[in-house]
Amino acid sequence: MIKSINSNYNADFTHQPRTLPDGRIYATDKALKYLVRNYLRHETEDKVFFYKTFKENTLNPRSLDETYVNYFGEIPKGEGKGVEKEASKKREMLGNLLKSLDIRLFGGTYAGSTNLSLHGPTQITHGLNQFVRGEIYSEQIMSPFRNSAEGKEDSAMTTLGSQSKLREGHYVHGISVNPKNLETLTELSGTDNYLSDGDIEKLKLGLRRGATYYDSSAKAGTDNELLLWVELKEGSKMVLPSFTELIKVQDTDKREIDLEKIKNLLGQDHVKSEVEKIEVYYNKIISSVSNLPEGAIEIDL
Repeated sequence: MIKSINSNYNADFTHQPRTLPDGRIYATDKALKYLVRNYLRHETEDKVFFYKTFKENTLNPRSLDETYVNYFGEIPKGEGKGVEKEASKKREMLGNLLKSLDIRLFGGTYAGSTNLSLHGPTQITHGLNQFVRGEIYSEQIMSPFRNSAEGKEDSAMTTLGSQSKLREGHYVHGISVNPKNLETLTELSGTDNYLSDGDIEKLKLGLRRGATYYDSSAKAGTDNELLLWVELKEGSKMVLPSFTELIKVQDTDKREIDLEKIKNLLGQDHVKSEVEKIEVYYNKIISSVSNLPEGAIEIDL
């Protein structure tokens, strides 16, 4: 869960908070992935591939192939001839790409000197605002610089702009992690770059802290609010439904986060027997959570 107070967590191309056709406010999965990547890039020593970097000589963003070269050296030529040569090239590039933490977590599409599609273990849904009041407001802001369009009536005047923000929102993203999604690709690469327990712990850190860590004029007031982590037993084949619509935020003074529907879901005997552990990360001083699932471990965000 991401809390947004007088902030704009995920703007559209008109700089407004994103809304569904029925007016409900939402955020894309890319918004959360960006915050996680930004956190991991700065707070770990791991490579984060799908993140904007700049060429030193021009200060322009690097292309896909240029980013590969920056991290892993020259693009491989492959061994053999024809199809065999291209397969060798892909195999080597795949092995290198899997050295990047964000690719081991989220996968990605590489459409550069070769084409690779990596289905990531971590899948994230769009975040839906579960607070009943979605009030958007706009305000004008003034630039200290004049309009440079010569011949215009206002060319001697400073320019005006506007920014839009959401008064209050509580976005709920659904997340699933299946490490087996990556196993076949890792084996084909001939490496041991599997998704590890350490990788998953770093993912949990990014999900707990990434929004609060990132600060900008638009996102000031956007913070991590809660992470509900349900881990199934080794070898479990159970597929749980998305929790996105099962969490509600009550419009009371405490803005209570109600987990009743999730508590009922996880309390069923056939589900309970498949669950290894339940962790609920939140700040008890700031947030109020009701109807915690049975056996849930409460941990400070």
